[in-house]
Amino acid sequence: MSHQHTRLAVVGYGYWGAKHARVLSSVPGVDLVVVDNDPERRAEAQRGCPNADITGNLAEVLDFVDGVVVATPPRTHGDIAHRALRLGKPVLVEKPLATSTSVARSLIDTAAEHGARLMVGHTFEYNAAVWKLREVINSGELGRVLYIDTARLNLGIYQNDVDVIWDLAPHDLSIISFLMGERPVSVAAWAHRSLGARHADVAYLRLQLERSLVPAFVHVSWLNPQKVRRVTVVGDRKMAVYDDLLDEDRIRIYDIGVDSNDPGEPVDTPAMPVTYRTGDIVSPHVVLREPLWVQDTHFLDCVRTGARPLTPGASGLDVVRVLSASDVARKSGREVPVHDEHGVVDGRQVTFAHTKFTGTPS
Repeated sequence: MSHQHTRLAVVGYGYWGAKHARVLSSVPGVDLVVVDNDPERRAEAQRGCPNADITGNLAEVLDFVDGVVVATPPRTHGDIAHRALRLGKPVLVEKPLATSTSVARSLIDTAAEHGARLMVGHTFEYNAAVWKLREVINSGELGRVLYIDTARLNLGIYQNDVDVIWDLAPHDLSIISFLMGERPVSVAAWAHRSLGARHADVAYLRLQLERSLVPAFVHVSWLNPQKVRRVTVVGDRKMAVYDDLLDEDRIRIYDIGVDSNDPGEPVDTPAMPVTYRTGDIVSPHVVLREPLWVQDTHFLDCVRTGARPLTPGASGLDVVRVLSASDVARKSGREVPVHDEHGVVDGRQVTFAHTKFTGTPS
């Protein structure tokens, strides 16, 4: 395979597929094939990517491409990715990697068996603002992290095959693990279906991280009047807010906090004995490049060189495990451990106190 001439297939020309096609069609040395079984979407792809080959049949092109991007509905990810991996093709799968831990694990095993690279589309792990926020956390500037809160809200887009948790939360789950360098080991969940008869459209998750035991809260919604993409990290020294919708100052560090003066003795006052601190608000400089471009060109590099993806299939499996545990937590109304396929957490058997999660975090 020539490093100057790479043929990639984007399977699915929906919301994310169109974005992948736009990015990859602009990269020198890439010959793009768009695959979609919907005639209207094929016509749209022809208009959007006039230099790409368009087909409705993946089998026609699978033997002749060097890599595959899967951007179809989540329940079809496993079948399409397996077909490509069995031929040894590098594959990038949009989030979530699969809709069950068994299928996600099978994809990883198939990739290993056939010597293929498997990558998951955790786009925010290629976002310079998220990198900067992790740098701020690791520097100790915020002090000890007390909790993380994320919000990913908008009006739509309602999905047919997954609920709002499986649709939106993978972004925030990958961000939280990336920022903290550790995975959730338990999850509690609350979700509600406001419209239609299929899927919940608003939800809250409460996570506990494996080593630090830091709690993290995830709020997702398809039914919100404003689009919100926000991550808040609260430390005992400072606090940071990452707002992905801002053109400038996407990260703001607040020199603000609360110090407890409570000696542990009862007091005759309704207010807690605390001291409030206020100071400057600083916005570190971040050089932004489109995260999807960074991600997709990294995948292209993996296709061309055989490099290991920064977001390999194992990262996708970690997120699918949390999503699957959230389904159990929703039905039980209790906090549940995040198991692997063998019923263990982080390599060891773990039992959690099953506390009720009856409402949203305050």
